Amino acid sequence: MTTASPRRRHLRPRSSAAGPLDDDDLLCEILLRLPPQPCSLPRASLVCKRWRNLASDPGFSRRFRIHHRRSPPLLGFFDNDLGCSFLPTLEAPNRVSPGRFSLQSGDRFPFRCLGCRHGLVLVFDRTDLSFLVWEPLTGEQHRLACRPGFDLAEFDPERGRINGAVRRAGRGVQHFQVVLVVAGDDDTKQRRAFACVYSSETGAWGNVMSTLIKFKFMVVFPSRFHTVPAVLAGDSLYWILAGISSSSVGFDFHAEWQILEFDLERQKLAVIQTPAMAKVPRKDRFTVVRGDGGGLGLLILKDFTAQLWKRKMDSDGVASWELEKTIDLNKLLSLNLDKMSCVRMLRFAEDNNLLVLHTYFGLFTVQLQSLQFKKLSGKKKLSQCHPFESVYTVETGIGGGHGEANLLQNA
Repeated sequence: MTTASPRRRHLRPRSSAAGPLDDDDLLCEILLRLPPQPCSLPRASLVCKRWRNLASDPGFSRRFRIHHRRSPPLLGFFDNDLGCSFLPTLEAPNRVSPGRFSLQSGDRFPFRCLGCRHGLVLVFDRTDLSFLVWEPLTGEQHRLACRPGFDLAEFDPERGRINGAVRRAGRGVQHFQVVLVVAGDDDTKQRRAFACVYSSETGAWGNVMSTLIKFKFMVVFPSRFHTVPAVLAGDSLYWILAGISSSSVGFDFHAEWQILEFDLERQKLAVIQTPAMAKVPRKDRFTVVRGDGGGLGLLILKDFTAQLWKRKMDSDGVASWELEKTIDLNKLLSLNLDKMSCVRMLRFAEDNNLLVLHTYFGLFTVQLQSLQFKKLSGKKKLSQCHPFESVYTVETGIGGGHGEANLLQNA
């Protein structure tokens, strides 16, 4: 993706009596360390014309986004139930208007969001079975035709047999990669997961990879990816893979959950078995997360207790699951829920290590390391939502750009 060329700025002449803030380079370093909230730069630009010139410089805005890339705020969600609409989570003055992030289409619900990462949104367009990589901050869009050999007409995205992820190729790099995964049968009618990678640097899809999917019991309904977006942990992407199975010829059906791993460095697919405690009937009772240290983790919800499991390797290279932490959500959130109440895990926001929960009293986020929590005001229910975490630098040009005015006055 392209970025605007930095405007040439004229440094103020220095004098022996000049204070630290009279040095433009030093002032830029100070502004660079403002919190990565949407209102930070617009507020700084109101100090004086000089500060406005520095804060609105495209080169500085790019440095600001790169500097805070590892800790971007959760700006909101893209909700597939509302046609990939944006639902903001921050309160004024940081609240971003839903109209700032919207995809225009004649069809009401042609798009399905597959995931968000590094300021990009991956969208599946059901009208022509193509993919759209969209950068809401700039409005730039890149449309990708599906890789030849992947006949998506055979797969139903509503039933979760298609999923994908997008990411930047590196820190400060504009090139992106799209990983497409599909669950289906091969030529021998064996259930497999297939994957291929698109690179914007080469403008082409790579080779198709696959791995066998094995369930403990007989799978009577197709293996599928849940609509839960991928989680990036370490050098791998992880999706939840499900199959509806039967242990007998009767009607004793139950869900089996596995994890599909795509190693971005080795370009390799693998299926990971979940621990025995993950035998839960519903997808909103567990989710893939980042464990401490950035590795693969799994959060399992039993009643009101969340169990955080971490996948570890021993000295012989044998992987196993280890219980790392338990969290009493009823006590933590002071909900005073009874046994008939329900707590559901909606999504995991990976950059902030935030768990998004649905309760009878509304939506909450819980930071898994500090256990700090926050209630999302105005939000009662979300379902097919995708967290959007990004550093949003709005227009701060001289004369008061409309983006700045809307942000500071938005309630």
